[in-house]
Amino acid sequence: MRALRIALVFLLASAGLTATSQTAQATDAAAVGSAVDFSLRNLDGQQVSLSSFRGKVVLVNFWATWCGPCQVEMPHLQKIYTELGPQGVVILGISADDPKLDAAVKPLVKSKGLTYPILRDPDTRVVSQFNPSKTLPFNVLVGKDGKIAAVHAGYNPGDEVALRAELLGLLAK
Repeated sequence: MRALRIALVFLLASAGLTATSQTAQATDAAAVGSAVDFSLRNLDGQQVSLSSFRGKVVLVNFWATWCGPCQVEMPHLQKIYTELGPQGVVILGISADDPKLDAAVKPLVKSKGLTYPILRDPDTRVVSQFNPSKTLPFNVLVGKDGKIAAVHAGYNPGDEVALRAELLGLLAK
């Protein structure tokens, strides 16, 4: 168990990712208003592109299995997806886990009851594109036009209320 903890600390340090429950300024993230796209594989190995959801409101959620605040946020995102998905909201969960932790991703997704698409970013290329500070969790709201409408770093209880309100606002546009 001690060896596992040491290995996990090393992995986190080497990946340069940080988990936070503090809402941080996202000044170094992809610029609000910019058009974005990426393509990653889902847990079944199929390519999924952000641009394929143009015309819908998309919440891109960056997370990792070792990130406590990410796991706390997940059930709230699932609730939003269940409620707003039929209205045109898509949530894309992007795991930033090291490939060595791949075996932990599917069981966590299943245990949290997540039904929204989960994508893998093993080299953190997309995480770095949107969130150079690599703070997790990290949410990017993309409007129907494919442009970034808002970014949110970290998680605090109640943040999901603001996310839901922003998503509803984007749906109305």
